[in-house]
Amino acid sequence: MKKDSRWLVAVSLLLPACAAAQALGCLIEPHRVSDVGSPVIGVIDATLVERGDRVLAGQVLATLRSDVERQSVAVASSKAEATGELKAAEANAELARQKLARAVDLANQQFISSQALEQARAEARVAENRLAQAREQRNVFAREHALAQAQLGLRTIRSPIGGVVVERYLSAGERVEEKPIFRIAVVNPLRVEVVLPAAHYPHVRQGMQVAVTPDFPAAQPRMARVTLVDRIIDGASNTFRVRMELPNADHALPAGLRCKADLGLPAPTRPPAAAPAAAPVPAATGTNHAPPLRLQIDPLLVRSAGPRT
Repeated sequence: MKKDSRWLVAVSLLLPACAAAQALGCLIEPHRVSDVGSPVIGVIDATLVERGDRVLAGQVLATLRSDVERQSVAVASSKAEATGELKAAEANAELARQKLARAVDLANQQFISSQALEQARAEARVAENRLAQAREQRNVFAREHALAQAQLGLRTIRSPIGGVVVERYLSAGERVEEKPIFRIAVVNPLRVEVVLPAAHYPHVRQGMQVAVTPDFPAAQPRMARVTLVDRIIDGASNTFRVRMELPNADHALPAGLRCKADLGLPAPTRPPAAAPAAAPVPAATGTNHAPPLRLQIDPLLVRSAGPRT
């Protein structure tokens, strides 16, 4: 009986060390997930991608109804392209400059009075101010055109990242307010999260290479790079988290897989357990009777058992 109990104690002490020496369980997740919505309220005119499609950053995902915005762009474009008023102001300014030059020449020859010269100068200044006003108005029209185009651009939903469409929440004809329309996930690279015992903290550092084996049919180990090591250890579980970056240029691995991470770290050592104390050997007596057998009964067990009926 004593031999069996010692063997159980030894096995219980070796099991944690053996488990720590094995690869640790981890989870492969998307590197980034974005819920794409609309910056303005409107009605969806068309959706151009479906779940599972690969998209690029800036690619059009959906469009909203934009009849009013298109007309605003057309009106602003007409104003910005109109040059009649500006050309008239330029011609008037040029004529005023020529009249002023003739007036100065005549005044020098004393053929006109100083009052006529001042009037020519005033007309020239007015013409120059009208030309400046026409140019400013043209700049305002150009900015209004840019504003109308920007408002029209808000009716086009584009992907902020390159990845895979995970979900499409709304369809054509539905109203968009605060709910997202698509969910996009970046699957190259992938993100790997693993939880390690606190004893491994001194051995883990950013930039180290880790062999990750996905729990996937015929999957081969891949090398991932440690990008983040938690600076706080969880006191309840005495563990910390490590984040790794796993390249997936061929898109062969889907996100959401379980995996095994082999960091090549030594198993944490545990202090040796004290051997159980041996039972005292009774002193030899003149008789051949065996020592009396003493039974220790736990009072909690007796109390929980209660009287039998």
